Amino acid sequence: MRATRPCANLPLENVEVETPFEVTTCKHISGKKLAIIPILRAGLSMVDGLLTLSPSARVGHVGMYRNEETKEPVQYYCKFPPDIDSRTCLIVDPMLATGGSITATIHFLREAGVSDIRCLTIVSSPEGVRKVLEFDDKIELYTCSVDRQLNEQAYVLPGLGDAGDRAYGTK
Repeated sequence: MRATRPCANLPLENVEVETPFEVTTCKHISGKKLAIIPILRAGLSMVDGLLTLSPSARVGHVGMYRNEETKEPVQYYCKFPPDIDSRTCLIVDPMLATGGSITATIHFLREAGVSDIRCLTIVSSPEGVRKVLEFDDKIELYTCSVDRQLNEQAYVLPGLGDAGDRAYGTK
């Protein structure tokens, strides 16, 4: 696995910016705009930082929870910006465990006509990485860490526990 930046290859264009001292030329994202798609609820913890980097990005939402018996995702909400098919979509979820939620979200985005999908996670399992990349070989997947494995309850080991609970102080 090599380290790359998920937004490094987005097209840029020059824009003039007036600072308190002078006018200067800077770069901003041109062409296709971004859509940030957090998987609720833990993915919400990553949205503000991404909006700081790209304030013009639109935000869609996919709500899922994991059925604790089957370990499969159960969708309860899905809402995308109307022009989602013309945007580069960043699926965000801090934990990639089984890959079920991310692959379901990829499926929803593909059905909506999205061609450029990138997944951003913080901690991933090898099993989840494998599932996502086998599900759709056009996906770009970025993670900070690939931990050892999943346990019997499909939690990442050593992992962080439940990312939503950690982010929002719930249990």
